[in-house]
Amino acid sequence: MKIIRFVNPDKKIEYGILEGEVVRGIKGEPYSQIKYSGSSYKLSQLKLLAPCTPSKIVGVMANSHKVIKKFNMPMPTEPVVFLKPPSSIINPEDNIVYPESSNKVDFEGELGVIMKAKAHRVSKEDAPNYVLGYTCINDVSALDWLFDKNQPAVCKAYDTFSPFGPCIETELDPANVEIEAYLNGELAAEGHISDLIFSIPDQIEFLSHIMTLLPGDVITPGTPACHGFVKRGDTVEIKIEPIGTLRNYVV
Repeated sequence: MKIIRFVNPDKKIEYGILEGEVVRGIKGEPYSQIKYSGSSYKLSQLKLLAPCTPSKIVGVMANSHKVIKKFNMPMPTEPVVFLKPPSSIINPEDNIVYPESSNKVDFEGELGVIMKAKAHRVSKEDAPNYVLGYTCINDVSALDWLFDKNQPAVCKAYDTFSPFGPCIETELDPANVEIEAYLNGELAAEGHISDLIFSIPDQIEFLSHIMTLLPGDVITPGTPACHGFVKRGDTVEIKIEPIGTLRNYVV
């Protein structure tokens, strides 16, 4: 099932289920039982939004064997956590604004994890029961703020640095995902989720013992070496099957 959030032709925001090129509206939010509202639209009629409205985006940094090797970083013994504010969220097809205070901005293609239930001190065995589904997320980062200035919060927190979408896919094996990134239509980087050091269930267990995860919260579990630098004027696409393609423009 593909869950989307959108602006309908009457300029109202709804959630719906995408079935081919048709969208069936649902009542309320998608975190409990799905109930159809009776509305129906053609996908071409709609403006897609980020598919949920999280209270927080929780990320795990340096969670890839290839990334650790590339940047000569120490192997983490537990997840290295950061937060991205909701103000960093943008929709599919929106602009990523390259900040004047950075000259090392990179894309990081990741499998975004969307929570469906309040998660507090859950086990990794039970963690999948708290997940609604998965999406494409571009964890945009200003790496000079991380490596040159030791400011990881600034590195991740700029406005427009959290594009995600186009949908939440509820039927996907999170242990077997290939992520591709395209720059200006050309394949620029790719990685497999198996390269992550800490699995998604491991991360949910770890994070939920620190902070309560709420319905709609997003976890960015780390890029499996699917990353690269961008410049103003670039078009960035993060592609994950069967979720789809997240496209944004660097300005």
